[in-house]
Amino acid sequence: MTAIVRFAPSPTGRIHIGNARTAILNWLMALKSNGQFVLRYDDTDTARSKQEFADGIATDIEWLGIRPARVEWQSKRFGRYDEVANRLRAEGRLYPCYETADELDRKRKRQEARKLPPVYDRAALKLADEERAKLEAEGRKPHWRFKLDGRVVEWNDLIRGPQHIDTRSLSDPVLVREDGSYLYTLPSVIDDIDFGITHVIRGEDHVVNTAVQIEITEALGATPPTYAHHSLLIGADGKGLSKRLGSLSIGSMREGGLEPMAVVSHAALLGTSDNIHPCADYAELVEGFDLDKLSRAPARFDEAELLHLNAKLLHHLPWDAVKDHLAGDSEAFWLAVRGNIEKLSDAGDWEEVVRGPVHPVIAGEDRAFINAARTLLPPEPWDDATWKAWTEAVKAATGRKGKQLFMPLRLALTGRDHGPELAQLLPLIGYGRAWERLTVQTGS
Repeated sequence: MTAIVRFAPSPTGRIHIGNARTAILNWLMALKSNGQFVLRYDDTDTARSKQEFADGIATDIEWLGIRPARVEWQSKRFGRYDEVANRLRAEGRLYPCYETADELDRKRKRQEARKLPPVYDRAALKLADEERAKLEAEGRKPHWRFKLDGRVVEWNDLIRGPQHIDTRSLSDPVLVREDGSYLYTLPSVIDDIDFGITHVIRGEDHVVNTAVQIEITEALGATPPTYAHHSLLIGADGKGLSKRLGSLSIGSMREGGLEPMAVVSHAALLGTSDNIHPCADYAELVEGFDLDKLSRAPARFDEAELLHLNAKLLHHLPWDAVKDHLAGDSEAFWLAVRGNIEKLSDAGDWEEVVRGPVHPVIAGEDRAFINAARTLLPPEPWDDATWKAWTEAVKAATGRKGKQLFMPLRLALTGRDHGPELAQLLPLIGYGRAWERLTVQTGS
């Protein structure tokens, strides 16, 4: 079945890894079925919704490689929501309530004290017209609740399997606030109907809300979409992730130098039966995508694991994938250093090692050895075989071998005790810089 899916962030902040996982799963569903991905801004909260956040979300989505087929704004559809709300009022499914927040809180506490579920008692339905008129004359403005059927709502969740919720255990949900503004629930249902959404893939924190939305959808004479509720992310410590942690925002990951496909690979495979591994593009992920692979257990997100995955991705990227970001470097340089970086920006450190200046590190007991090695430097041109030829000559002349041979040379040439294979690095450093670095430390 061709799927039409939606990702519906509120532009009241930037999206984080949890949001991104939902967006990526929806995008994979769209790609797998040759369907469509709708980006819908849930911006009915006009006071908190900001254009700068919407722009940031668009940037994050694009960076993740997601290409929406259409973009919608709920703030542009208030007329449509009013039309449907008036219809529900006329049919008696949306009814006015006049209790204040304090009054409702006191009701809940009384019910809890009596060991009763804190479900709204529908007292507003018992009000006579005169009573409502009196309350309004006092200046009270109603909020509007949807009258639930009070039945068992069932659906086959593509991740959680068969689900059922008895809506008699729920309070009639408030759909419209006292000031006439809409809560999430009704606009979401209307949009899903109007945009032809076939599948809703979202976090399991919406499971109960799904029963309510199914009732509203059916009250409007429409067929509910197919639902899939994925588990939520927890941290490496087993605790829940807070979306307020800046390091978990997609923007901070991008600014921190992570590769988009590392983030995508991690988010897409997290909590599935597949091993987490780096994918260079979406094609591999689409091929193996199946919501059945998602576990119902919380998925553990570890920033260290993401960084490791980012490094593994870079270690296999070809030159063509990075050359636009490494202006002035060469394919030989990339092939030499890619196995020793965690982020693409780390390549800059090895550029300094190649081009200098470098501060060689040479122990006093190695000065004579380095001097001898310098005199044995072969003439250019150099290639991958130069390092072996040179070190064989140095070994024969000095009697050194193994770590005693190689480590002093690495420290002298790079100033570091680890790094890329010197067989690849030495030709990039070149004869002139190698001679200078060896000379500086010997005092010759």
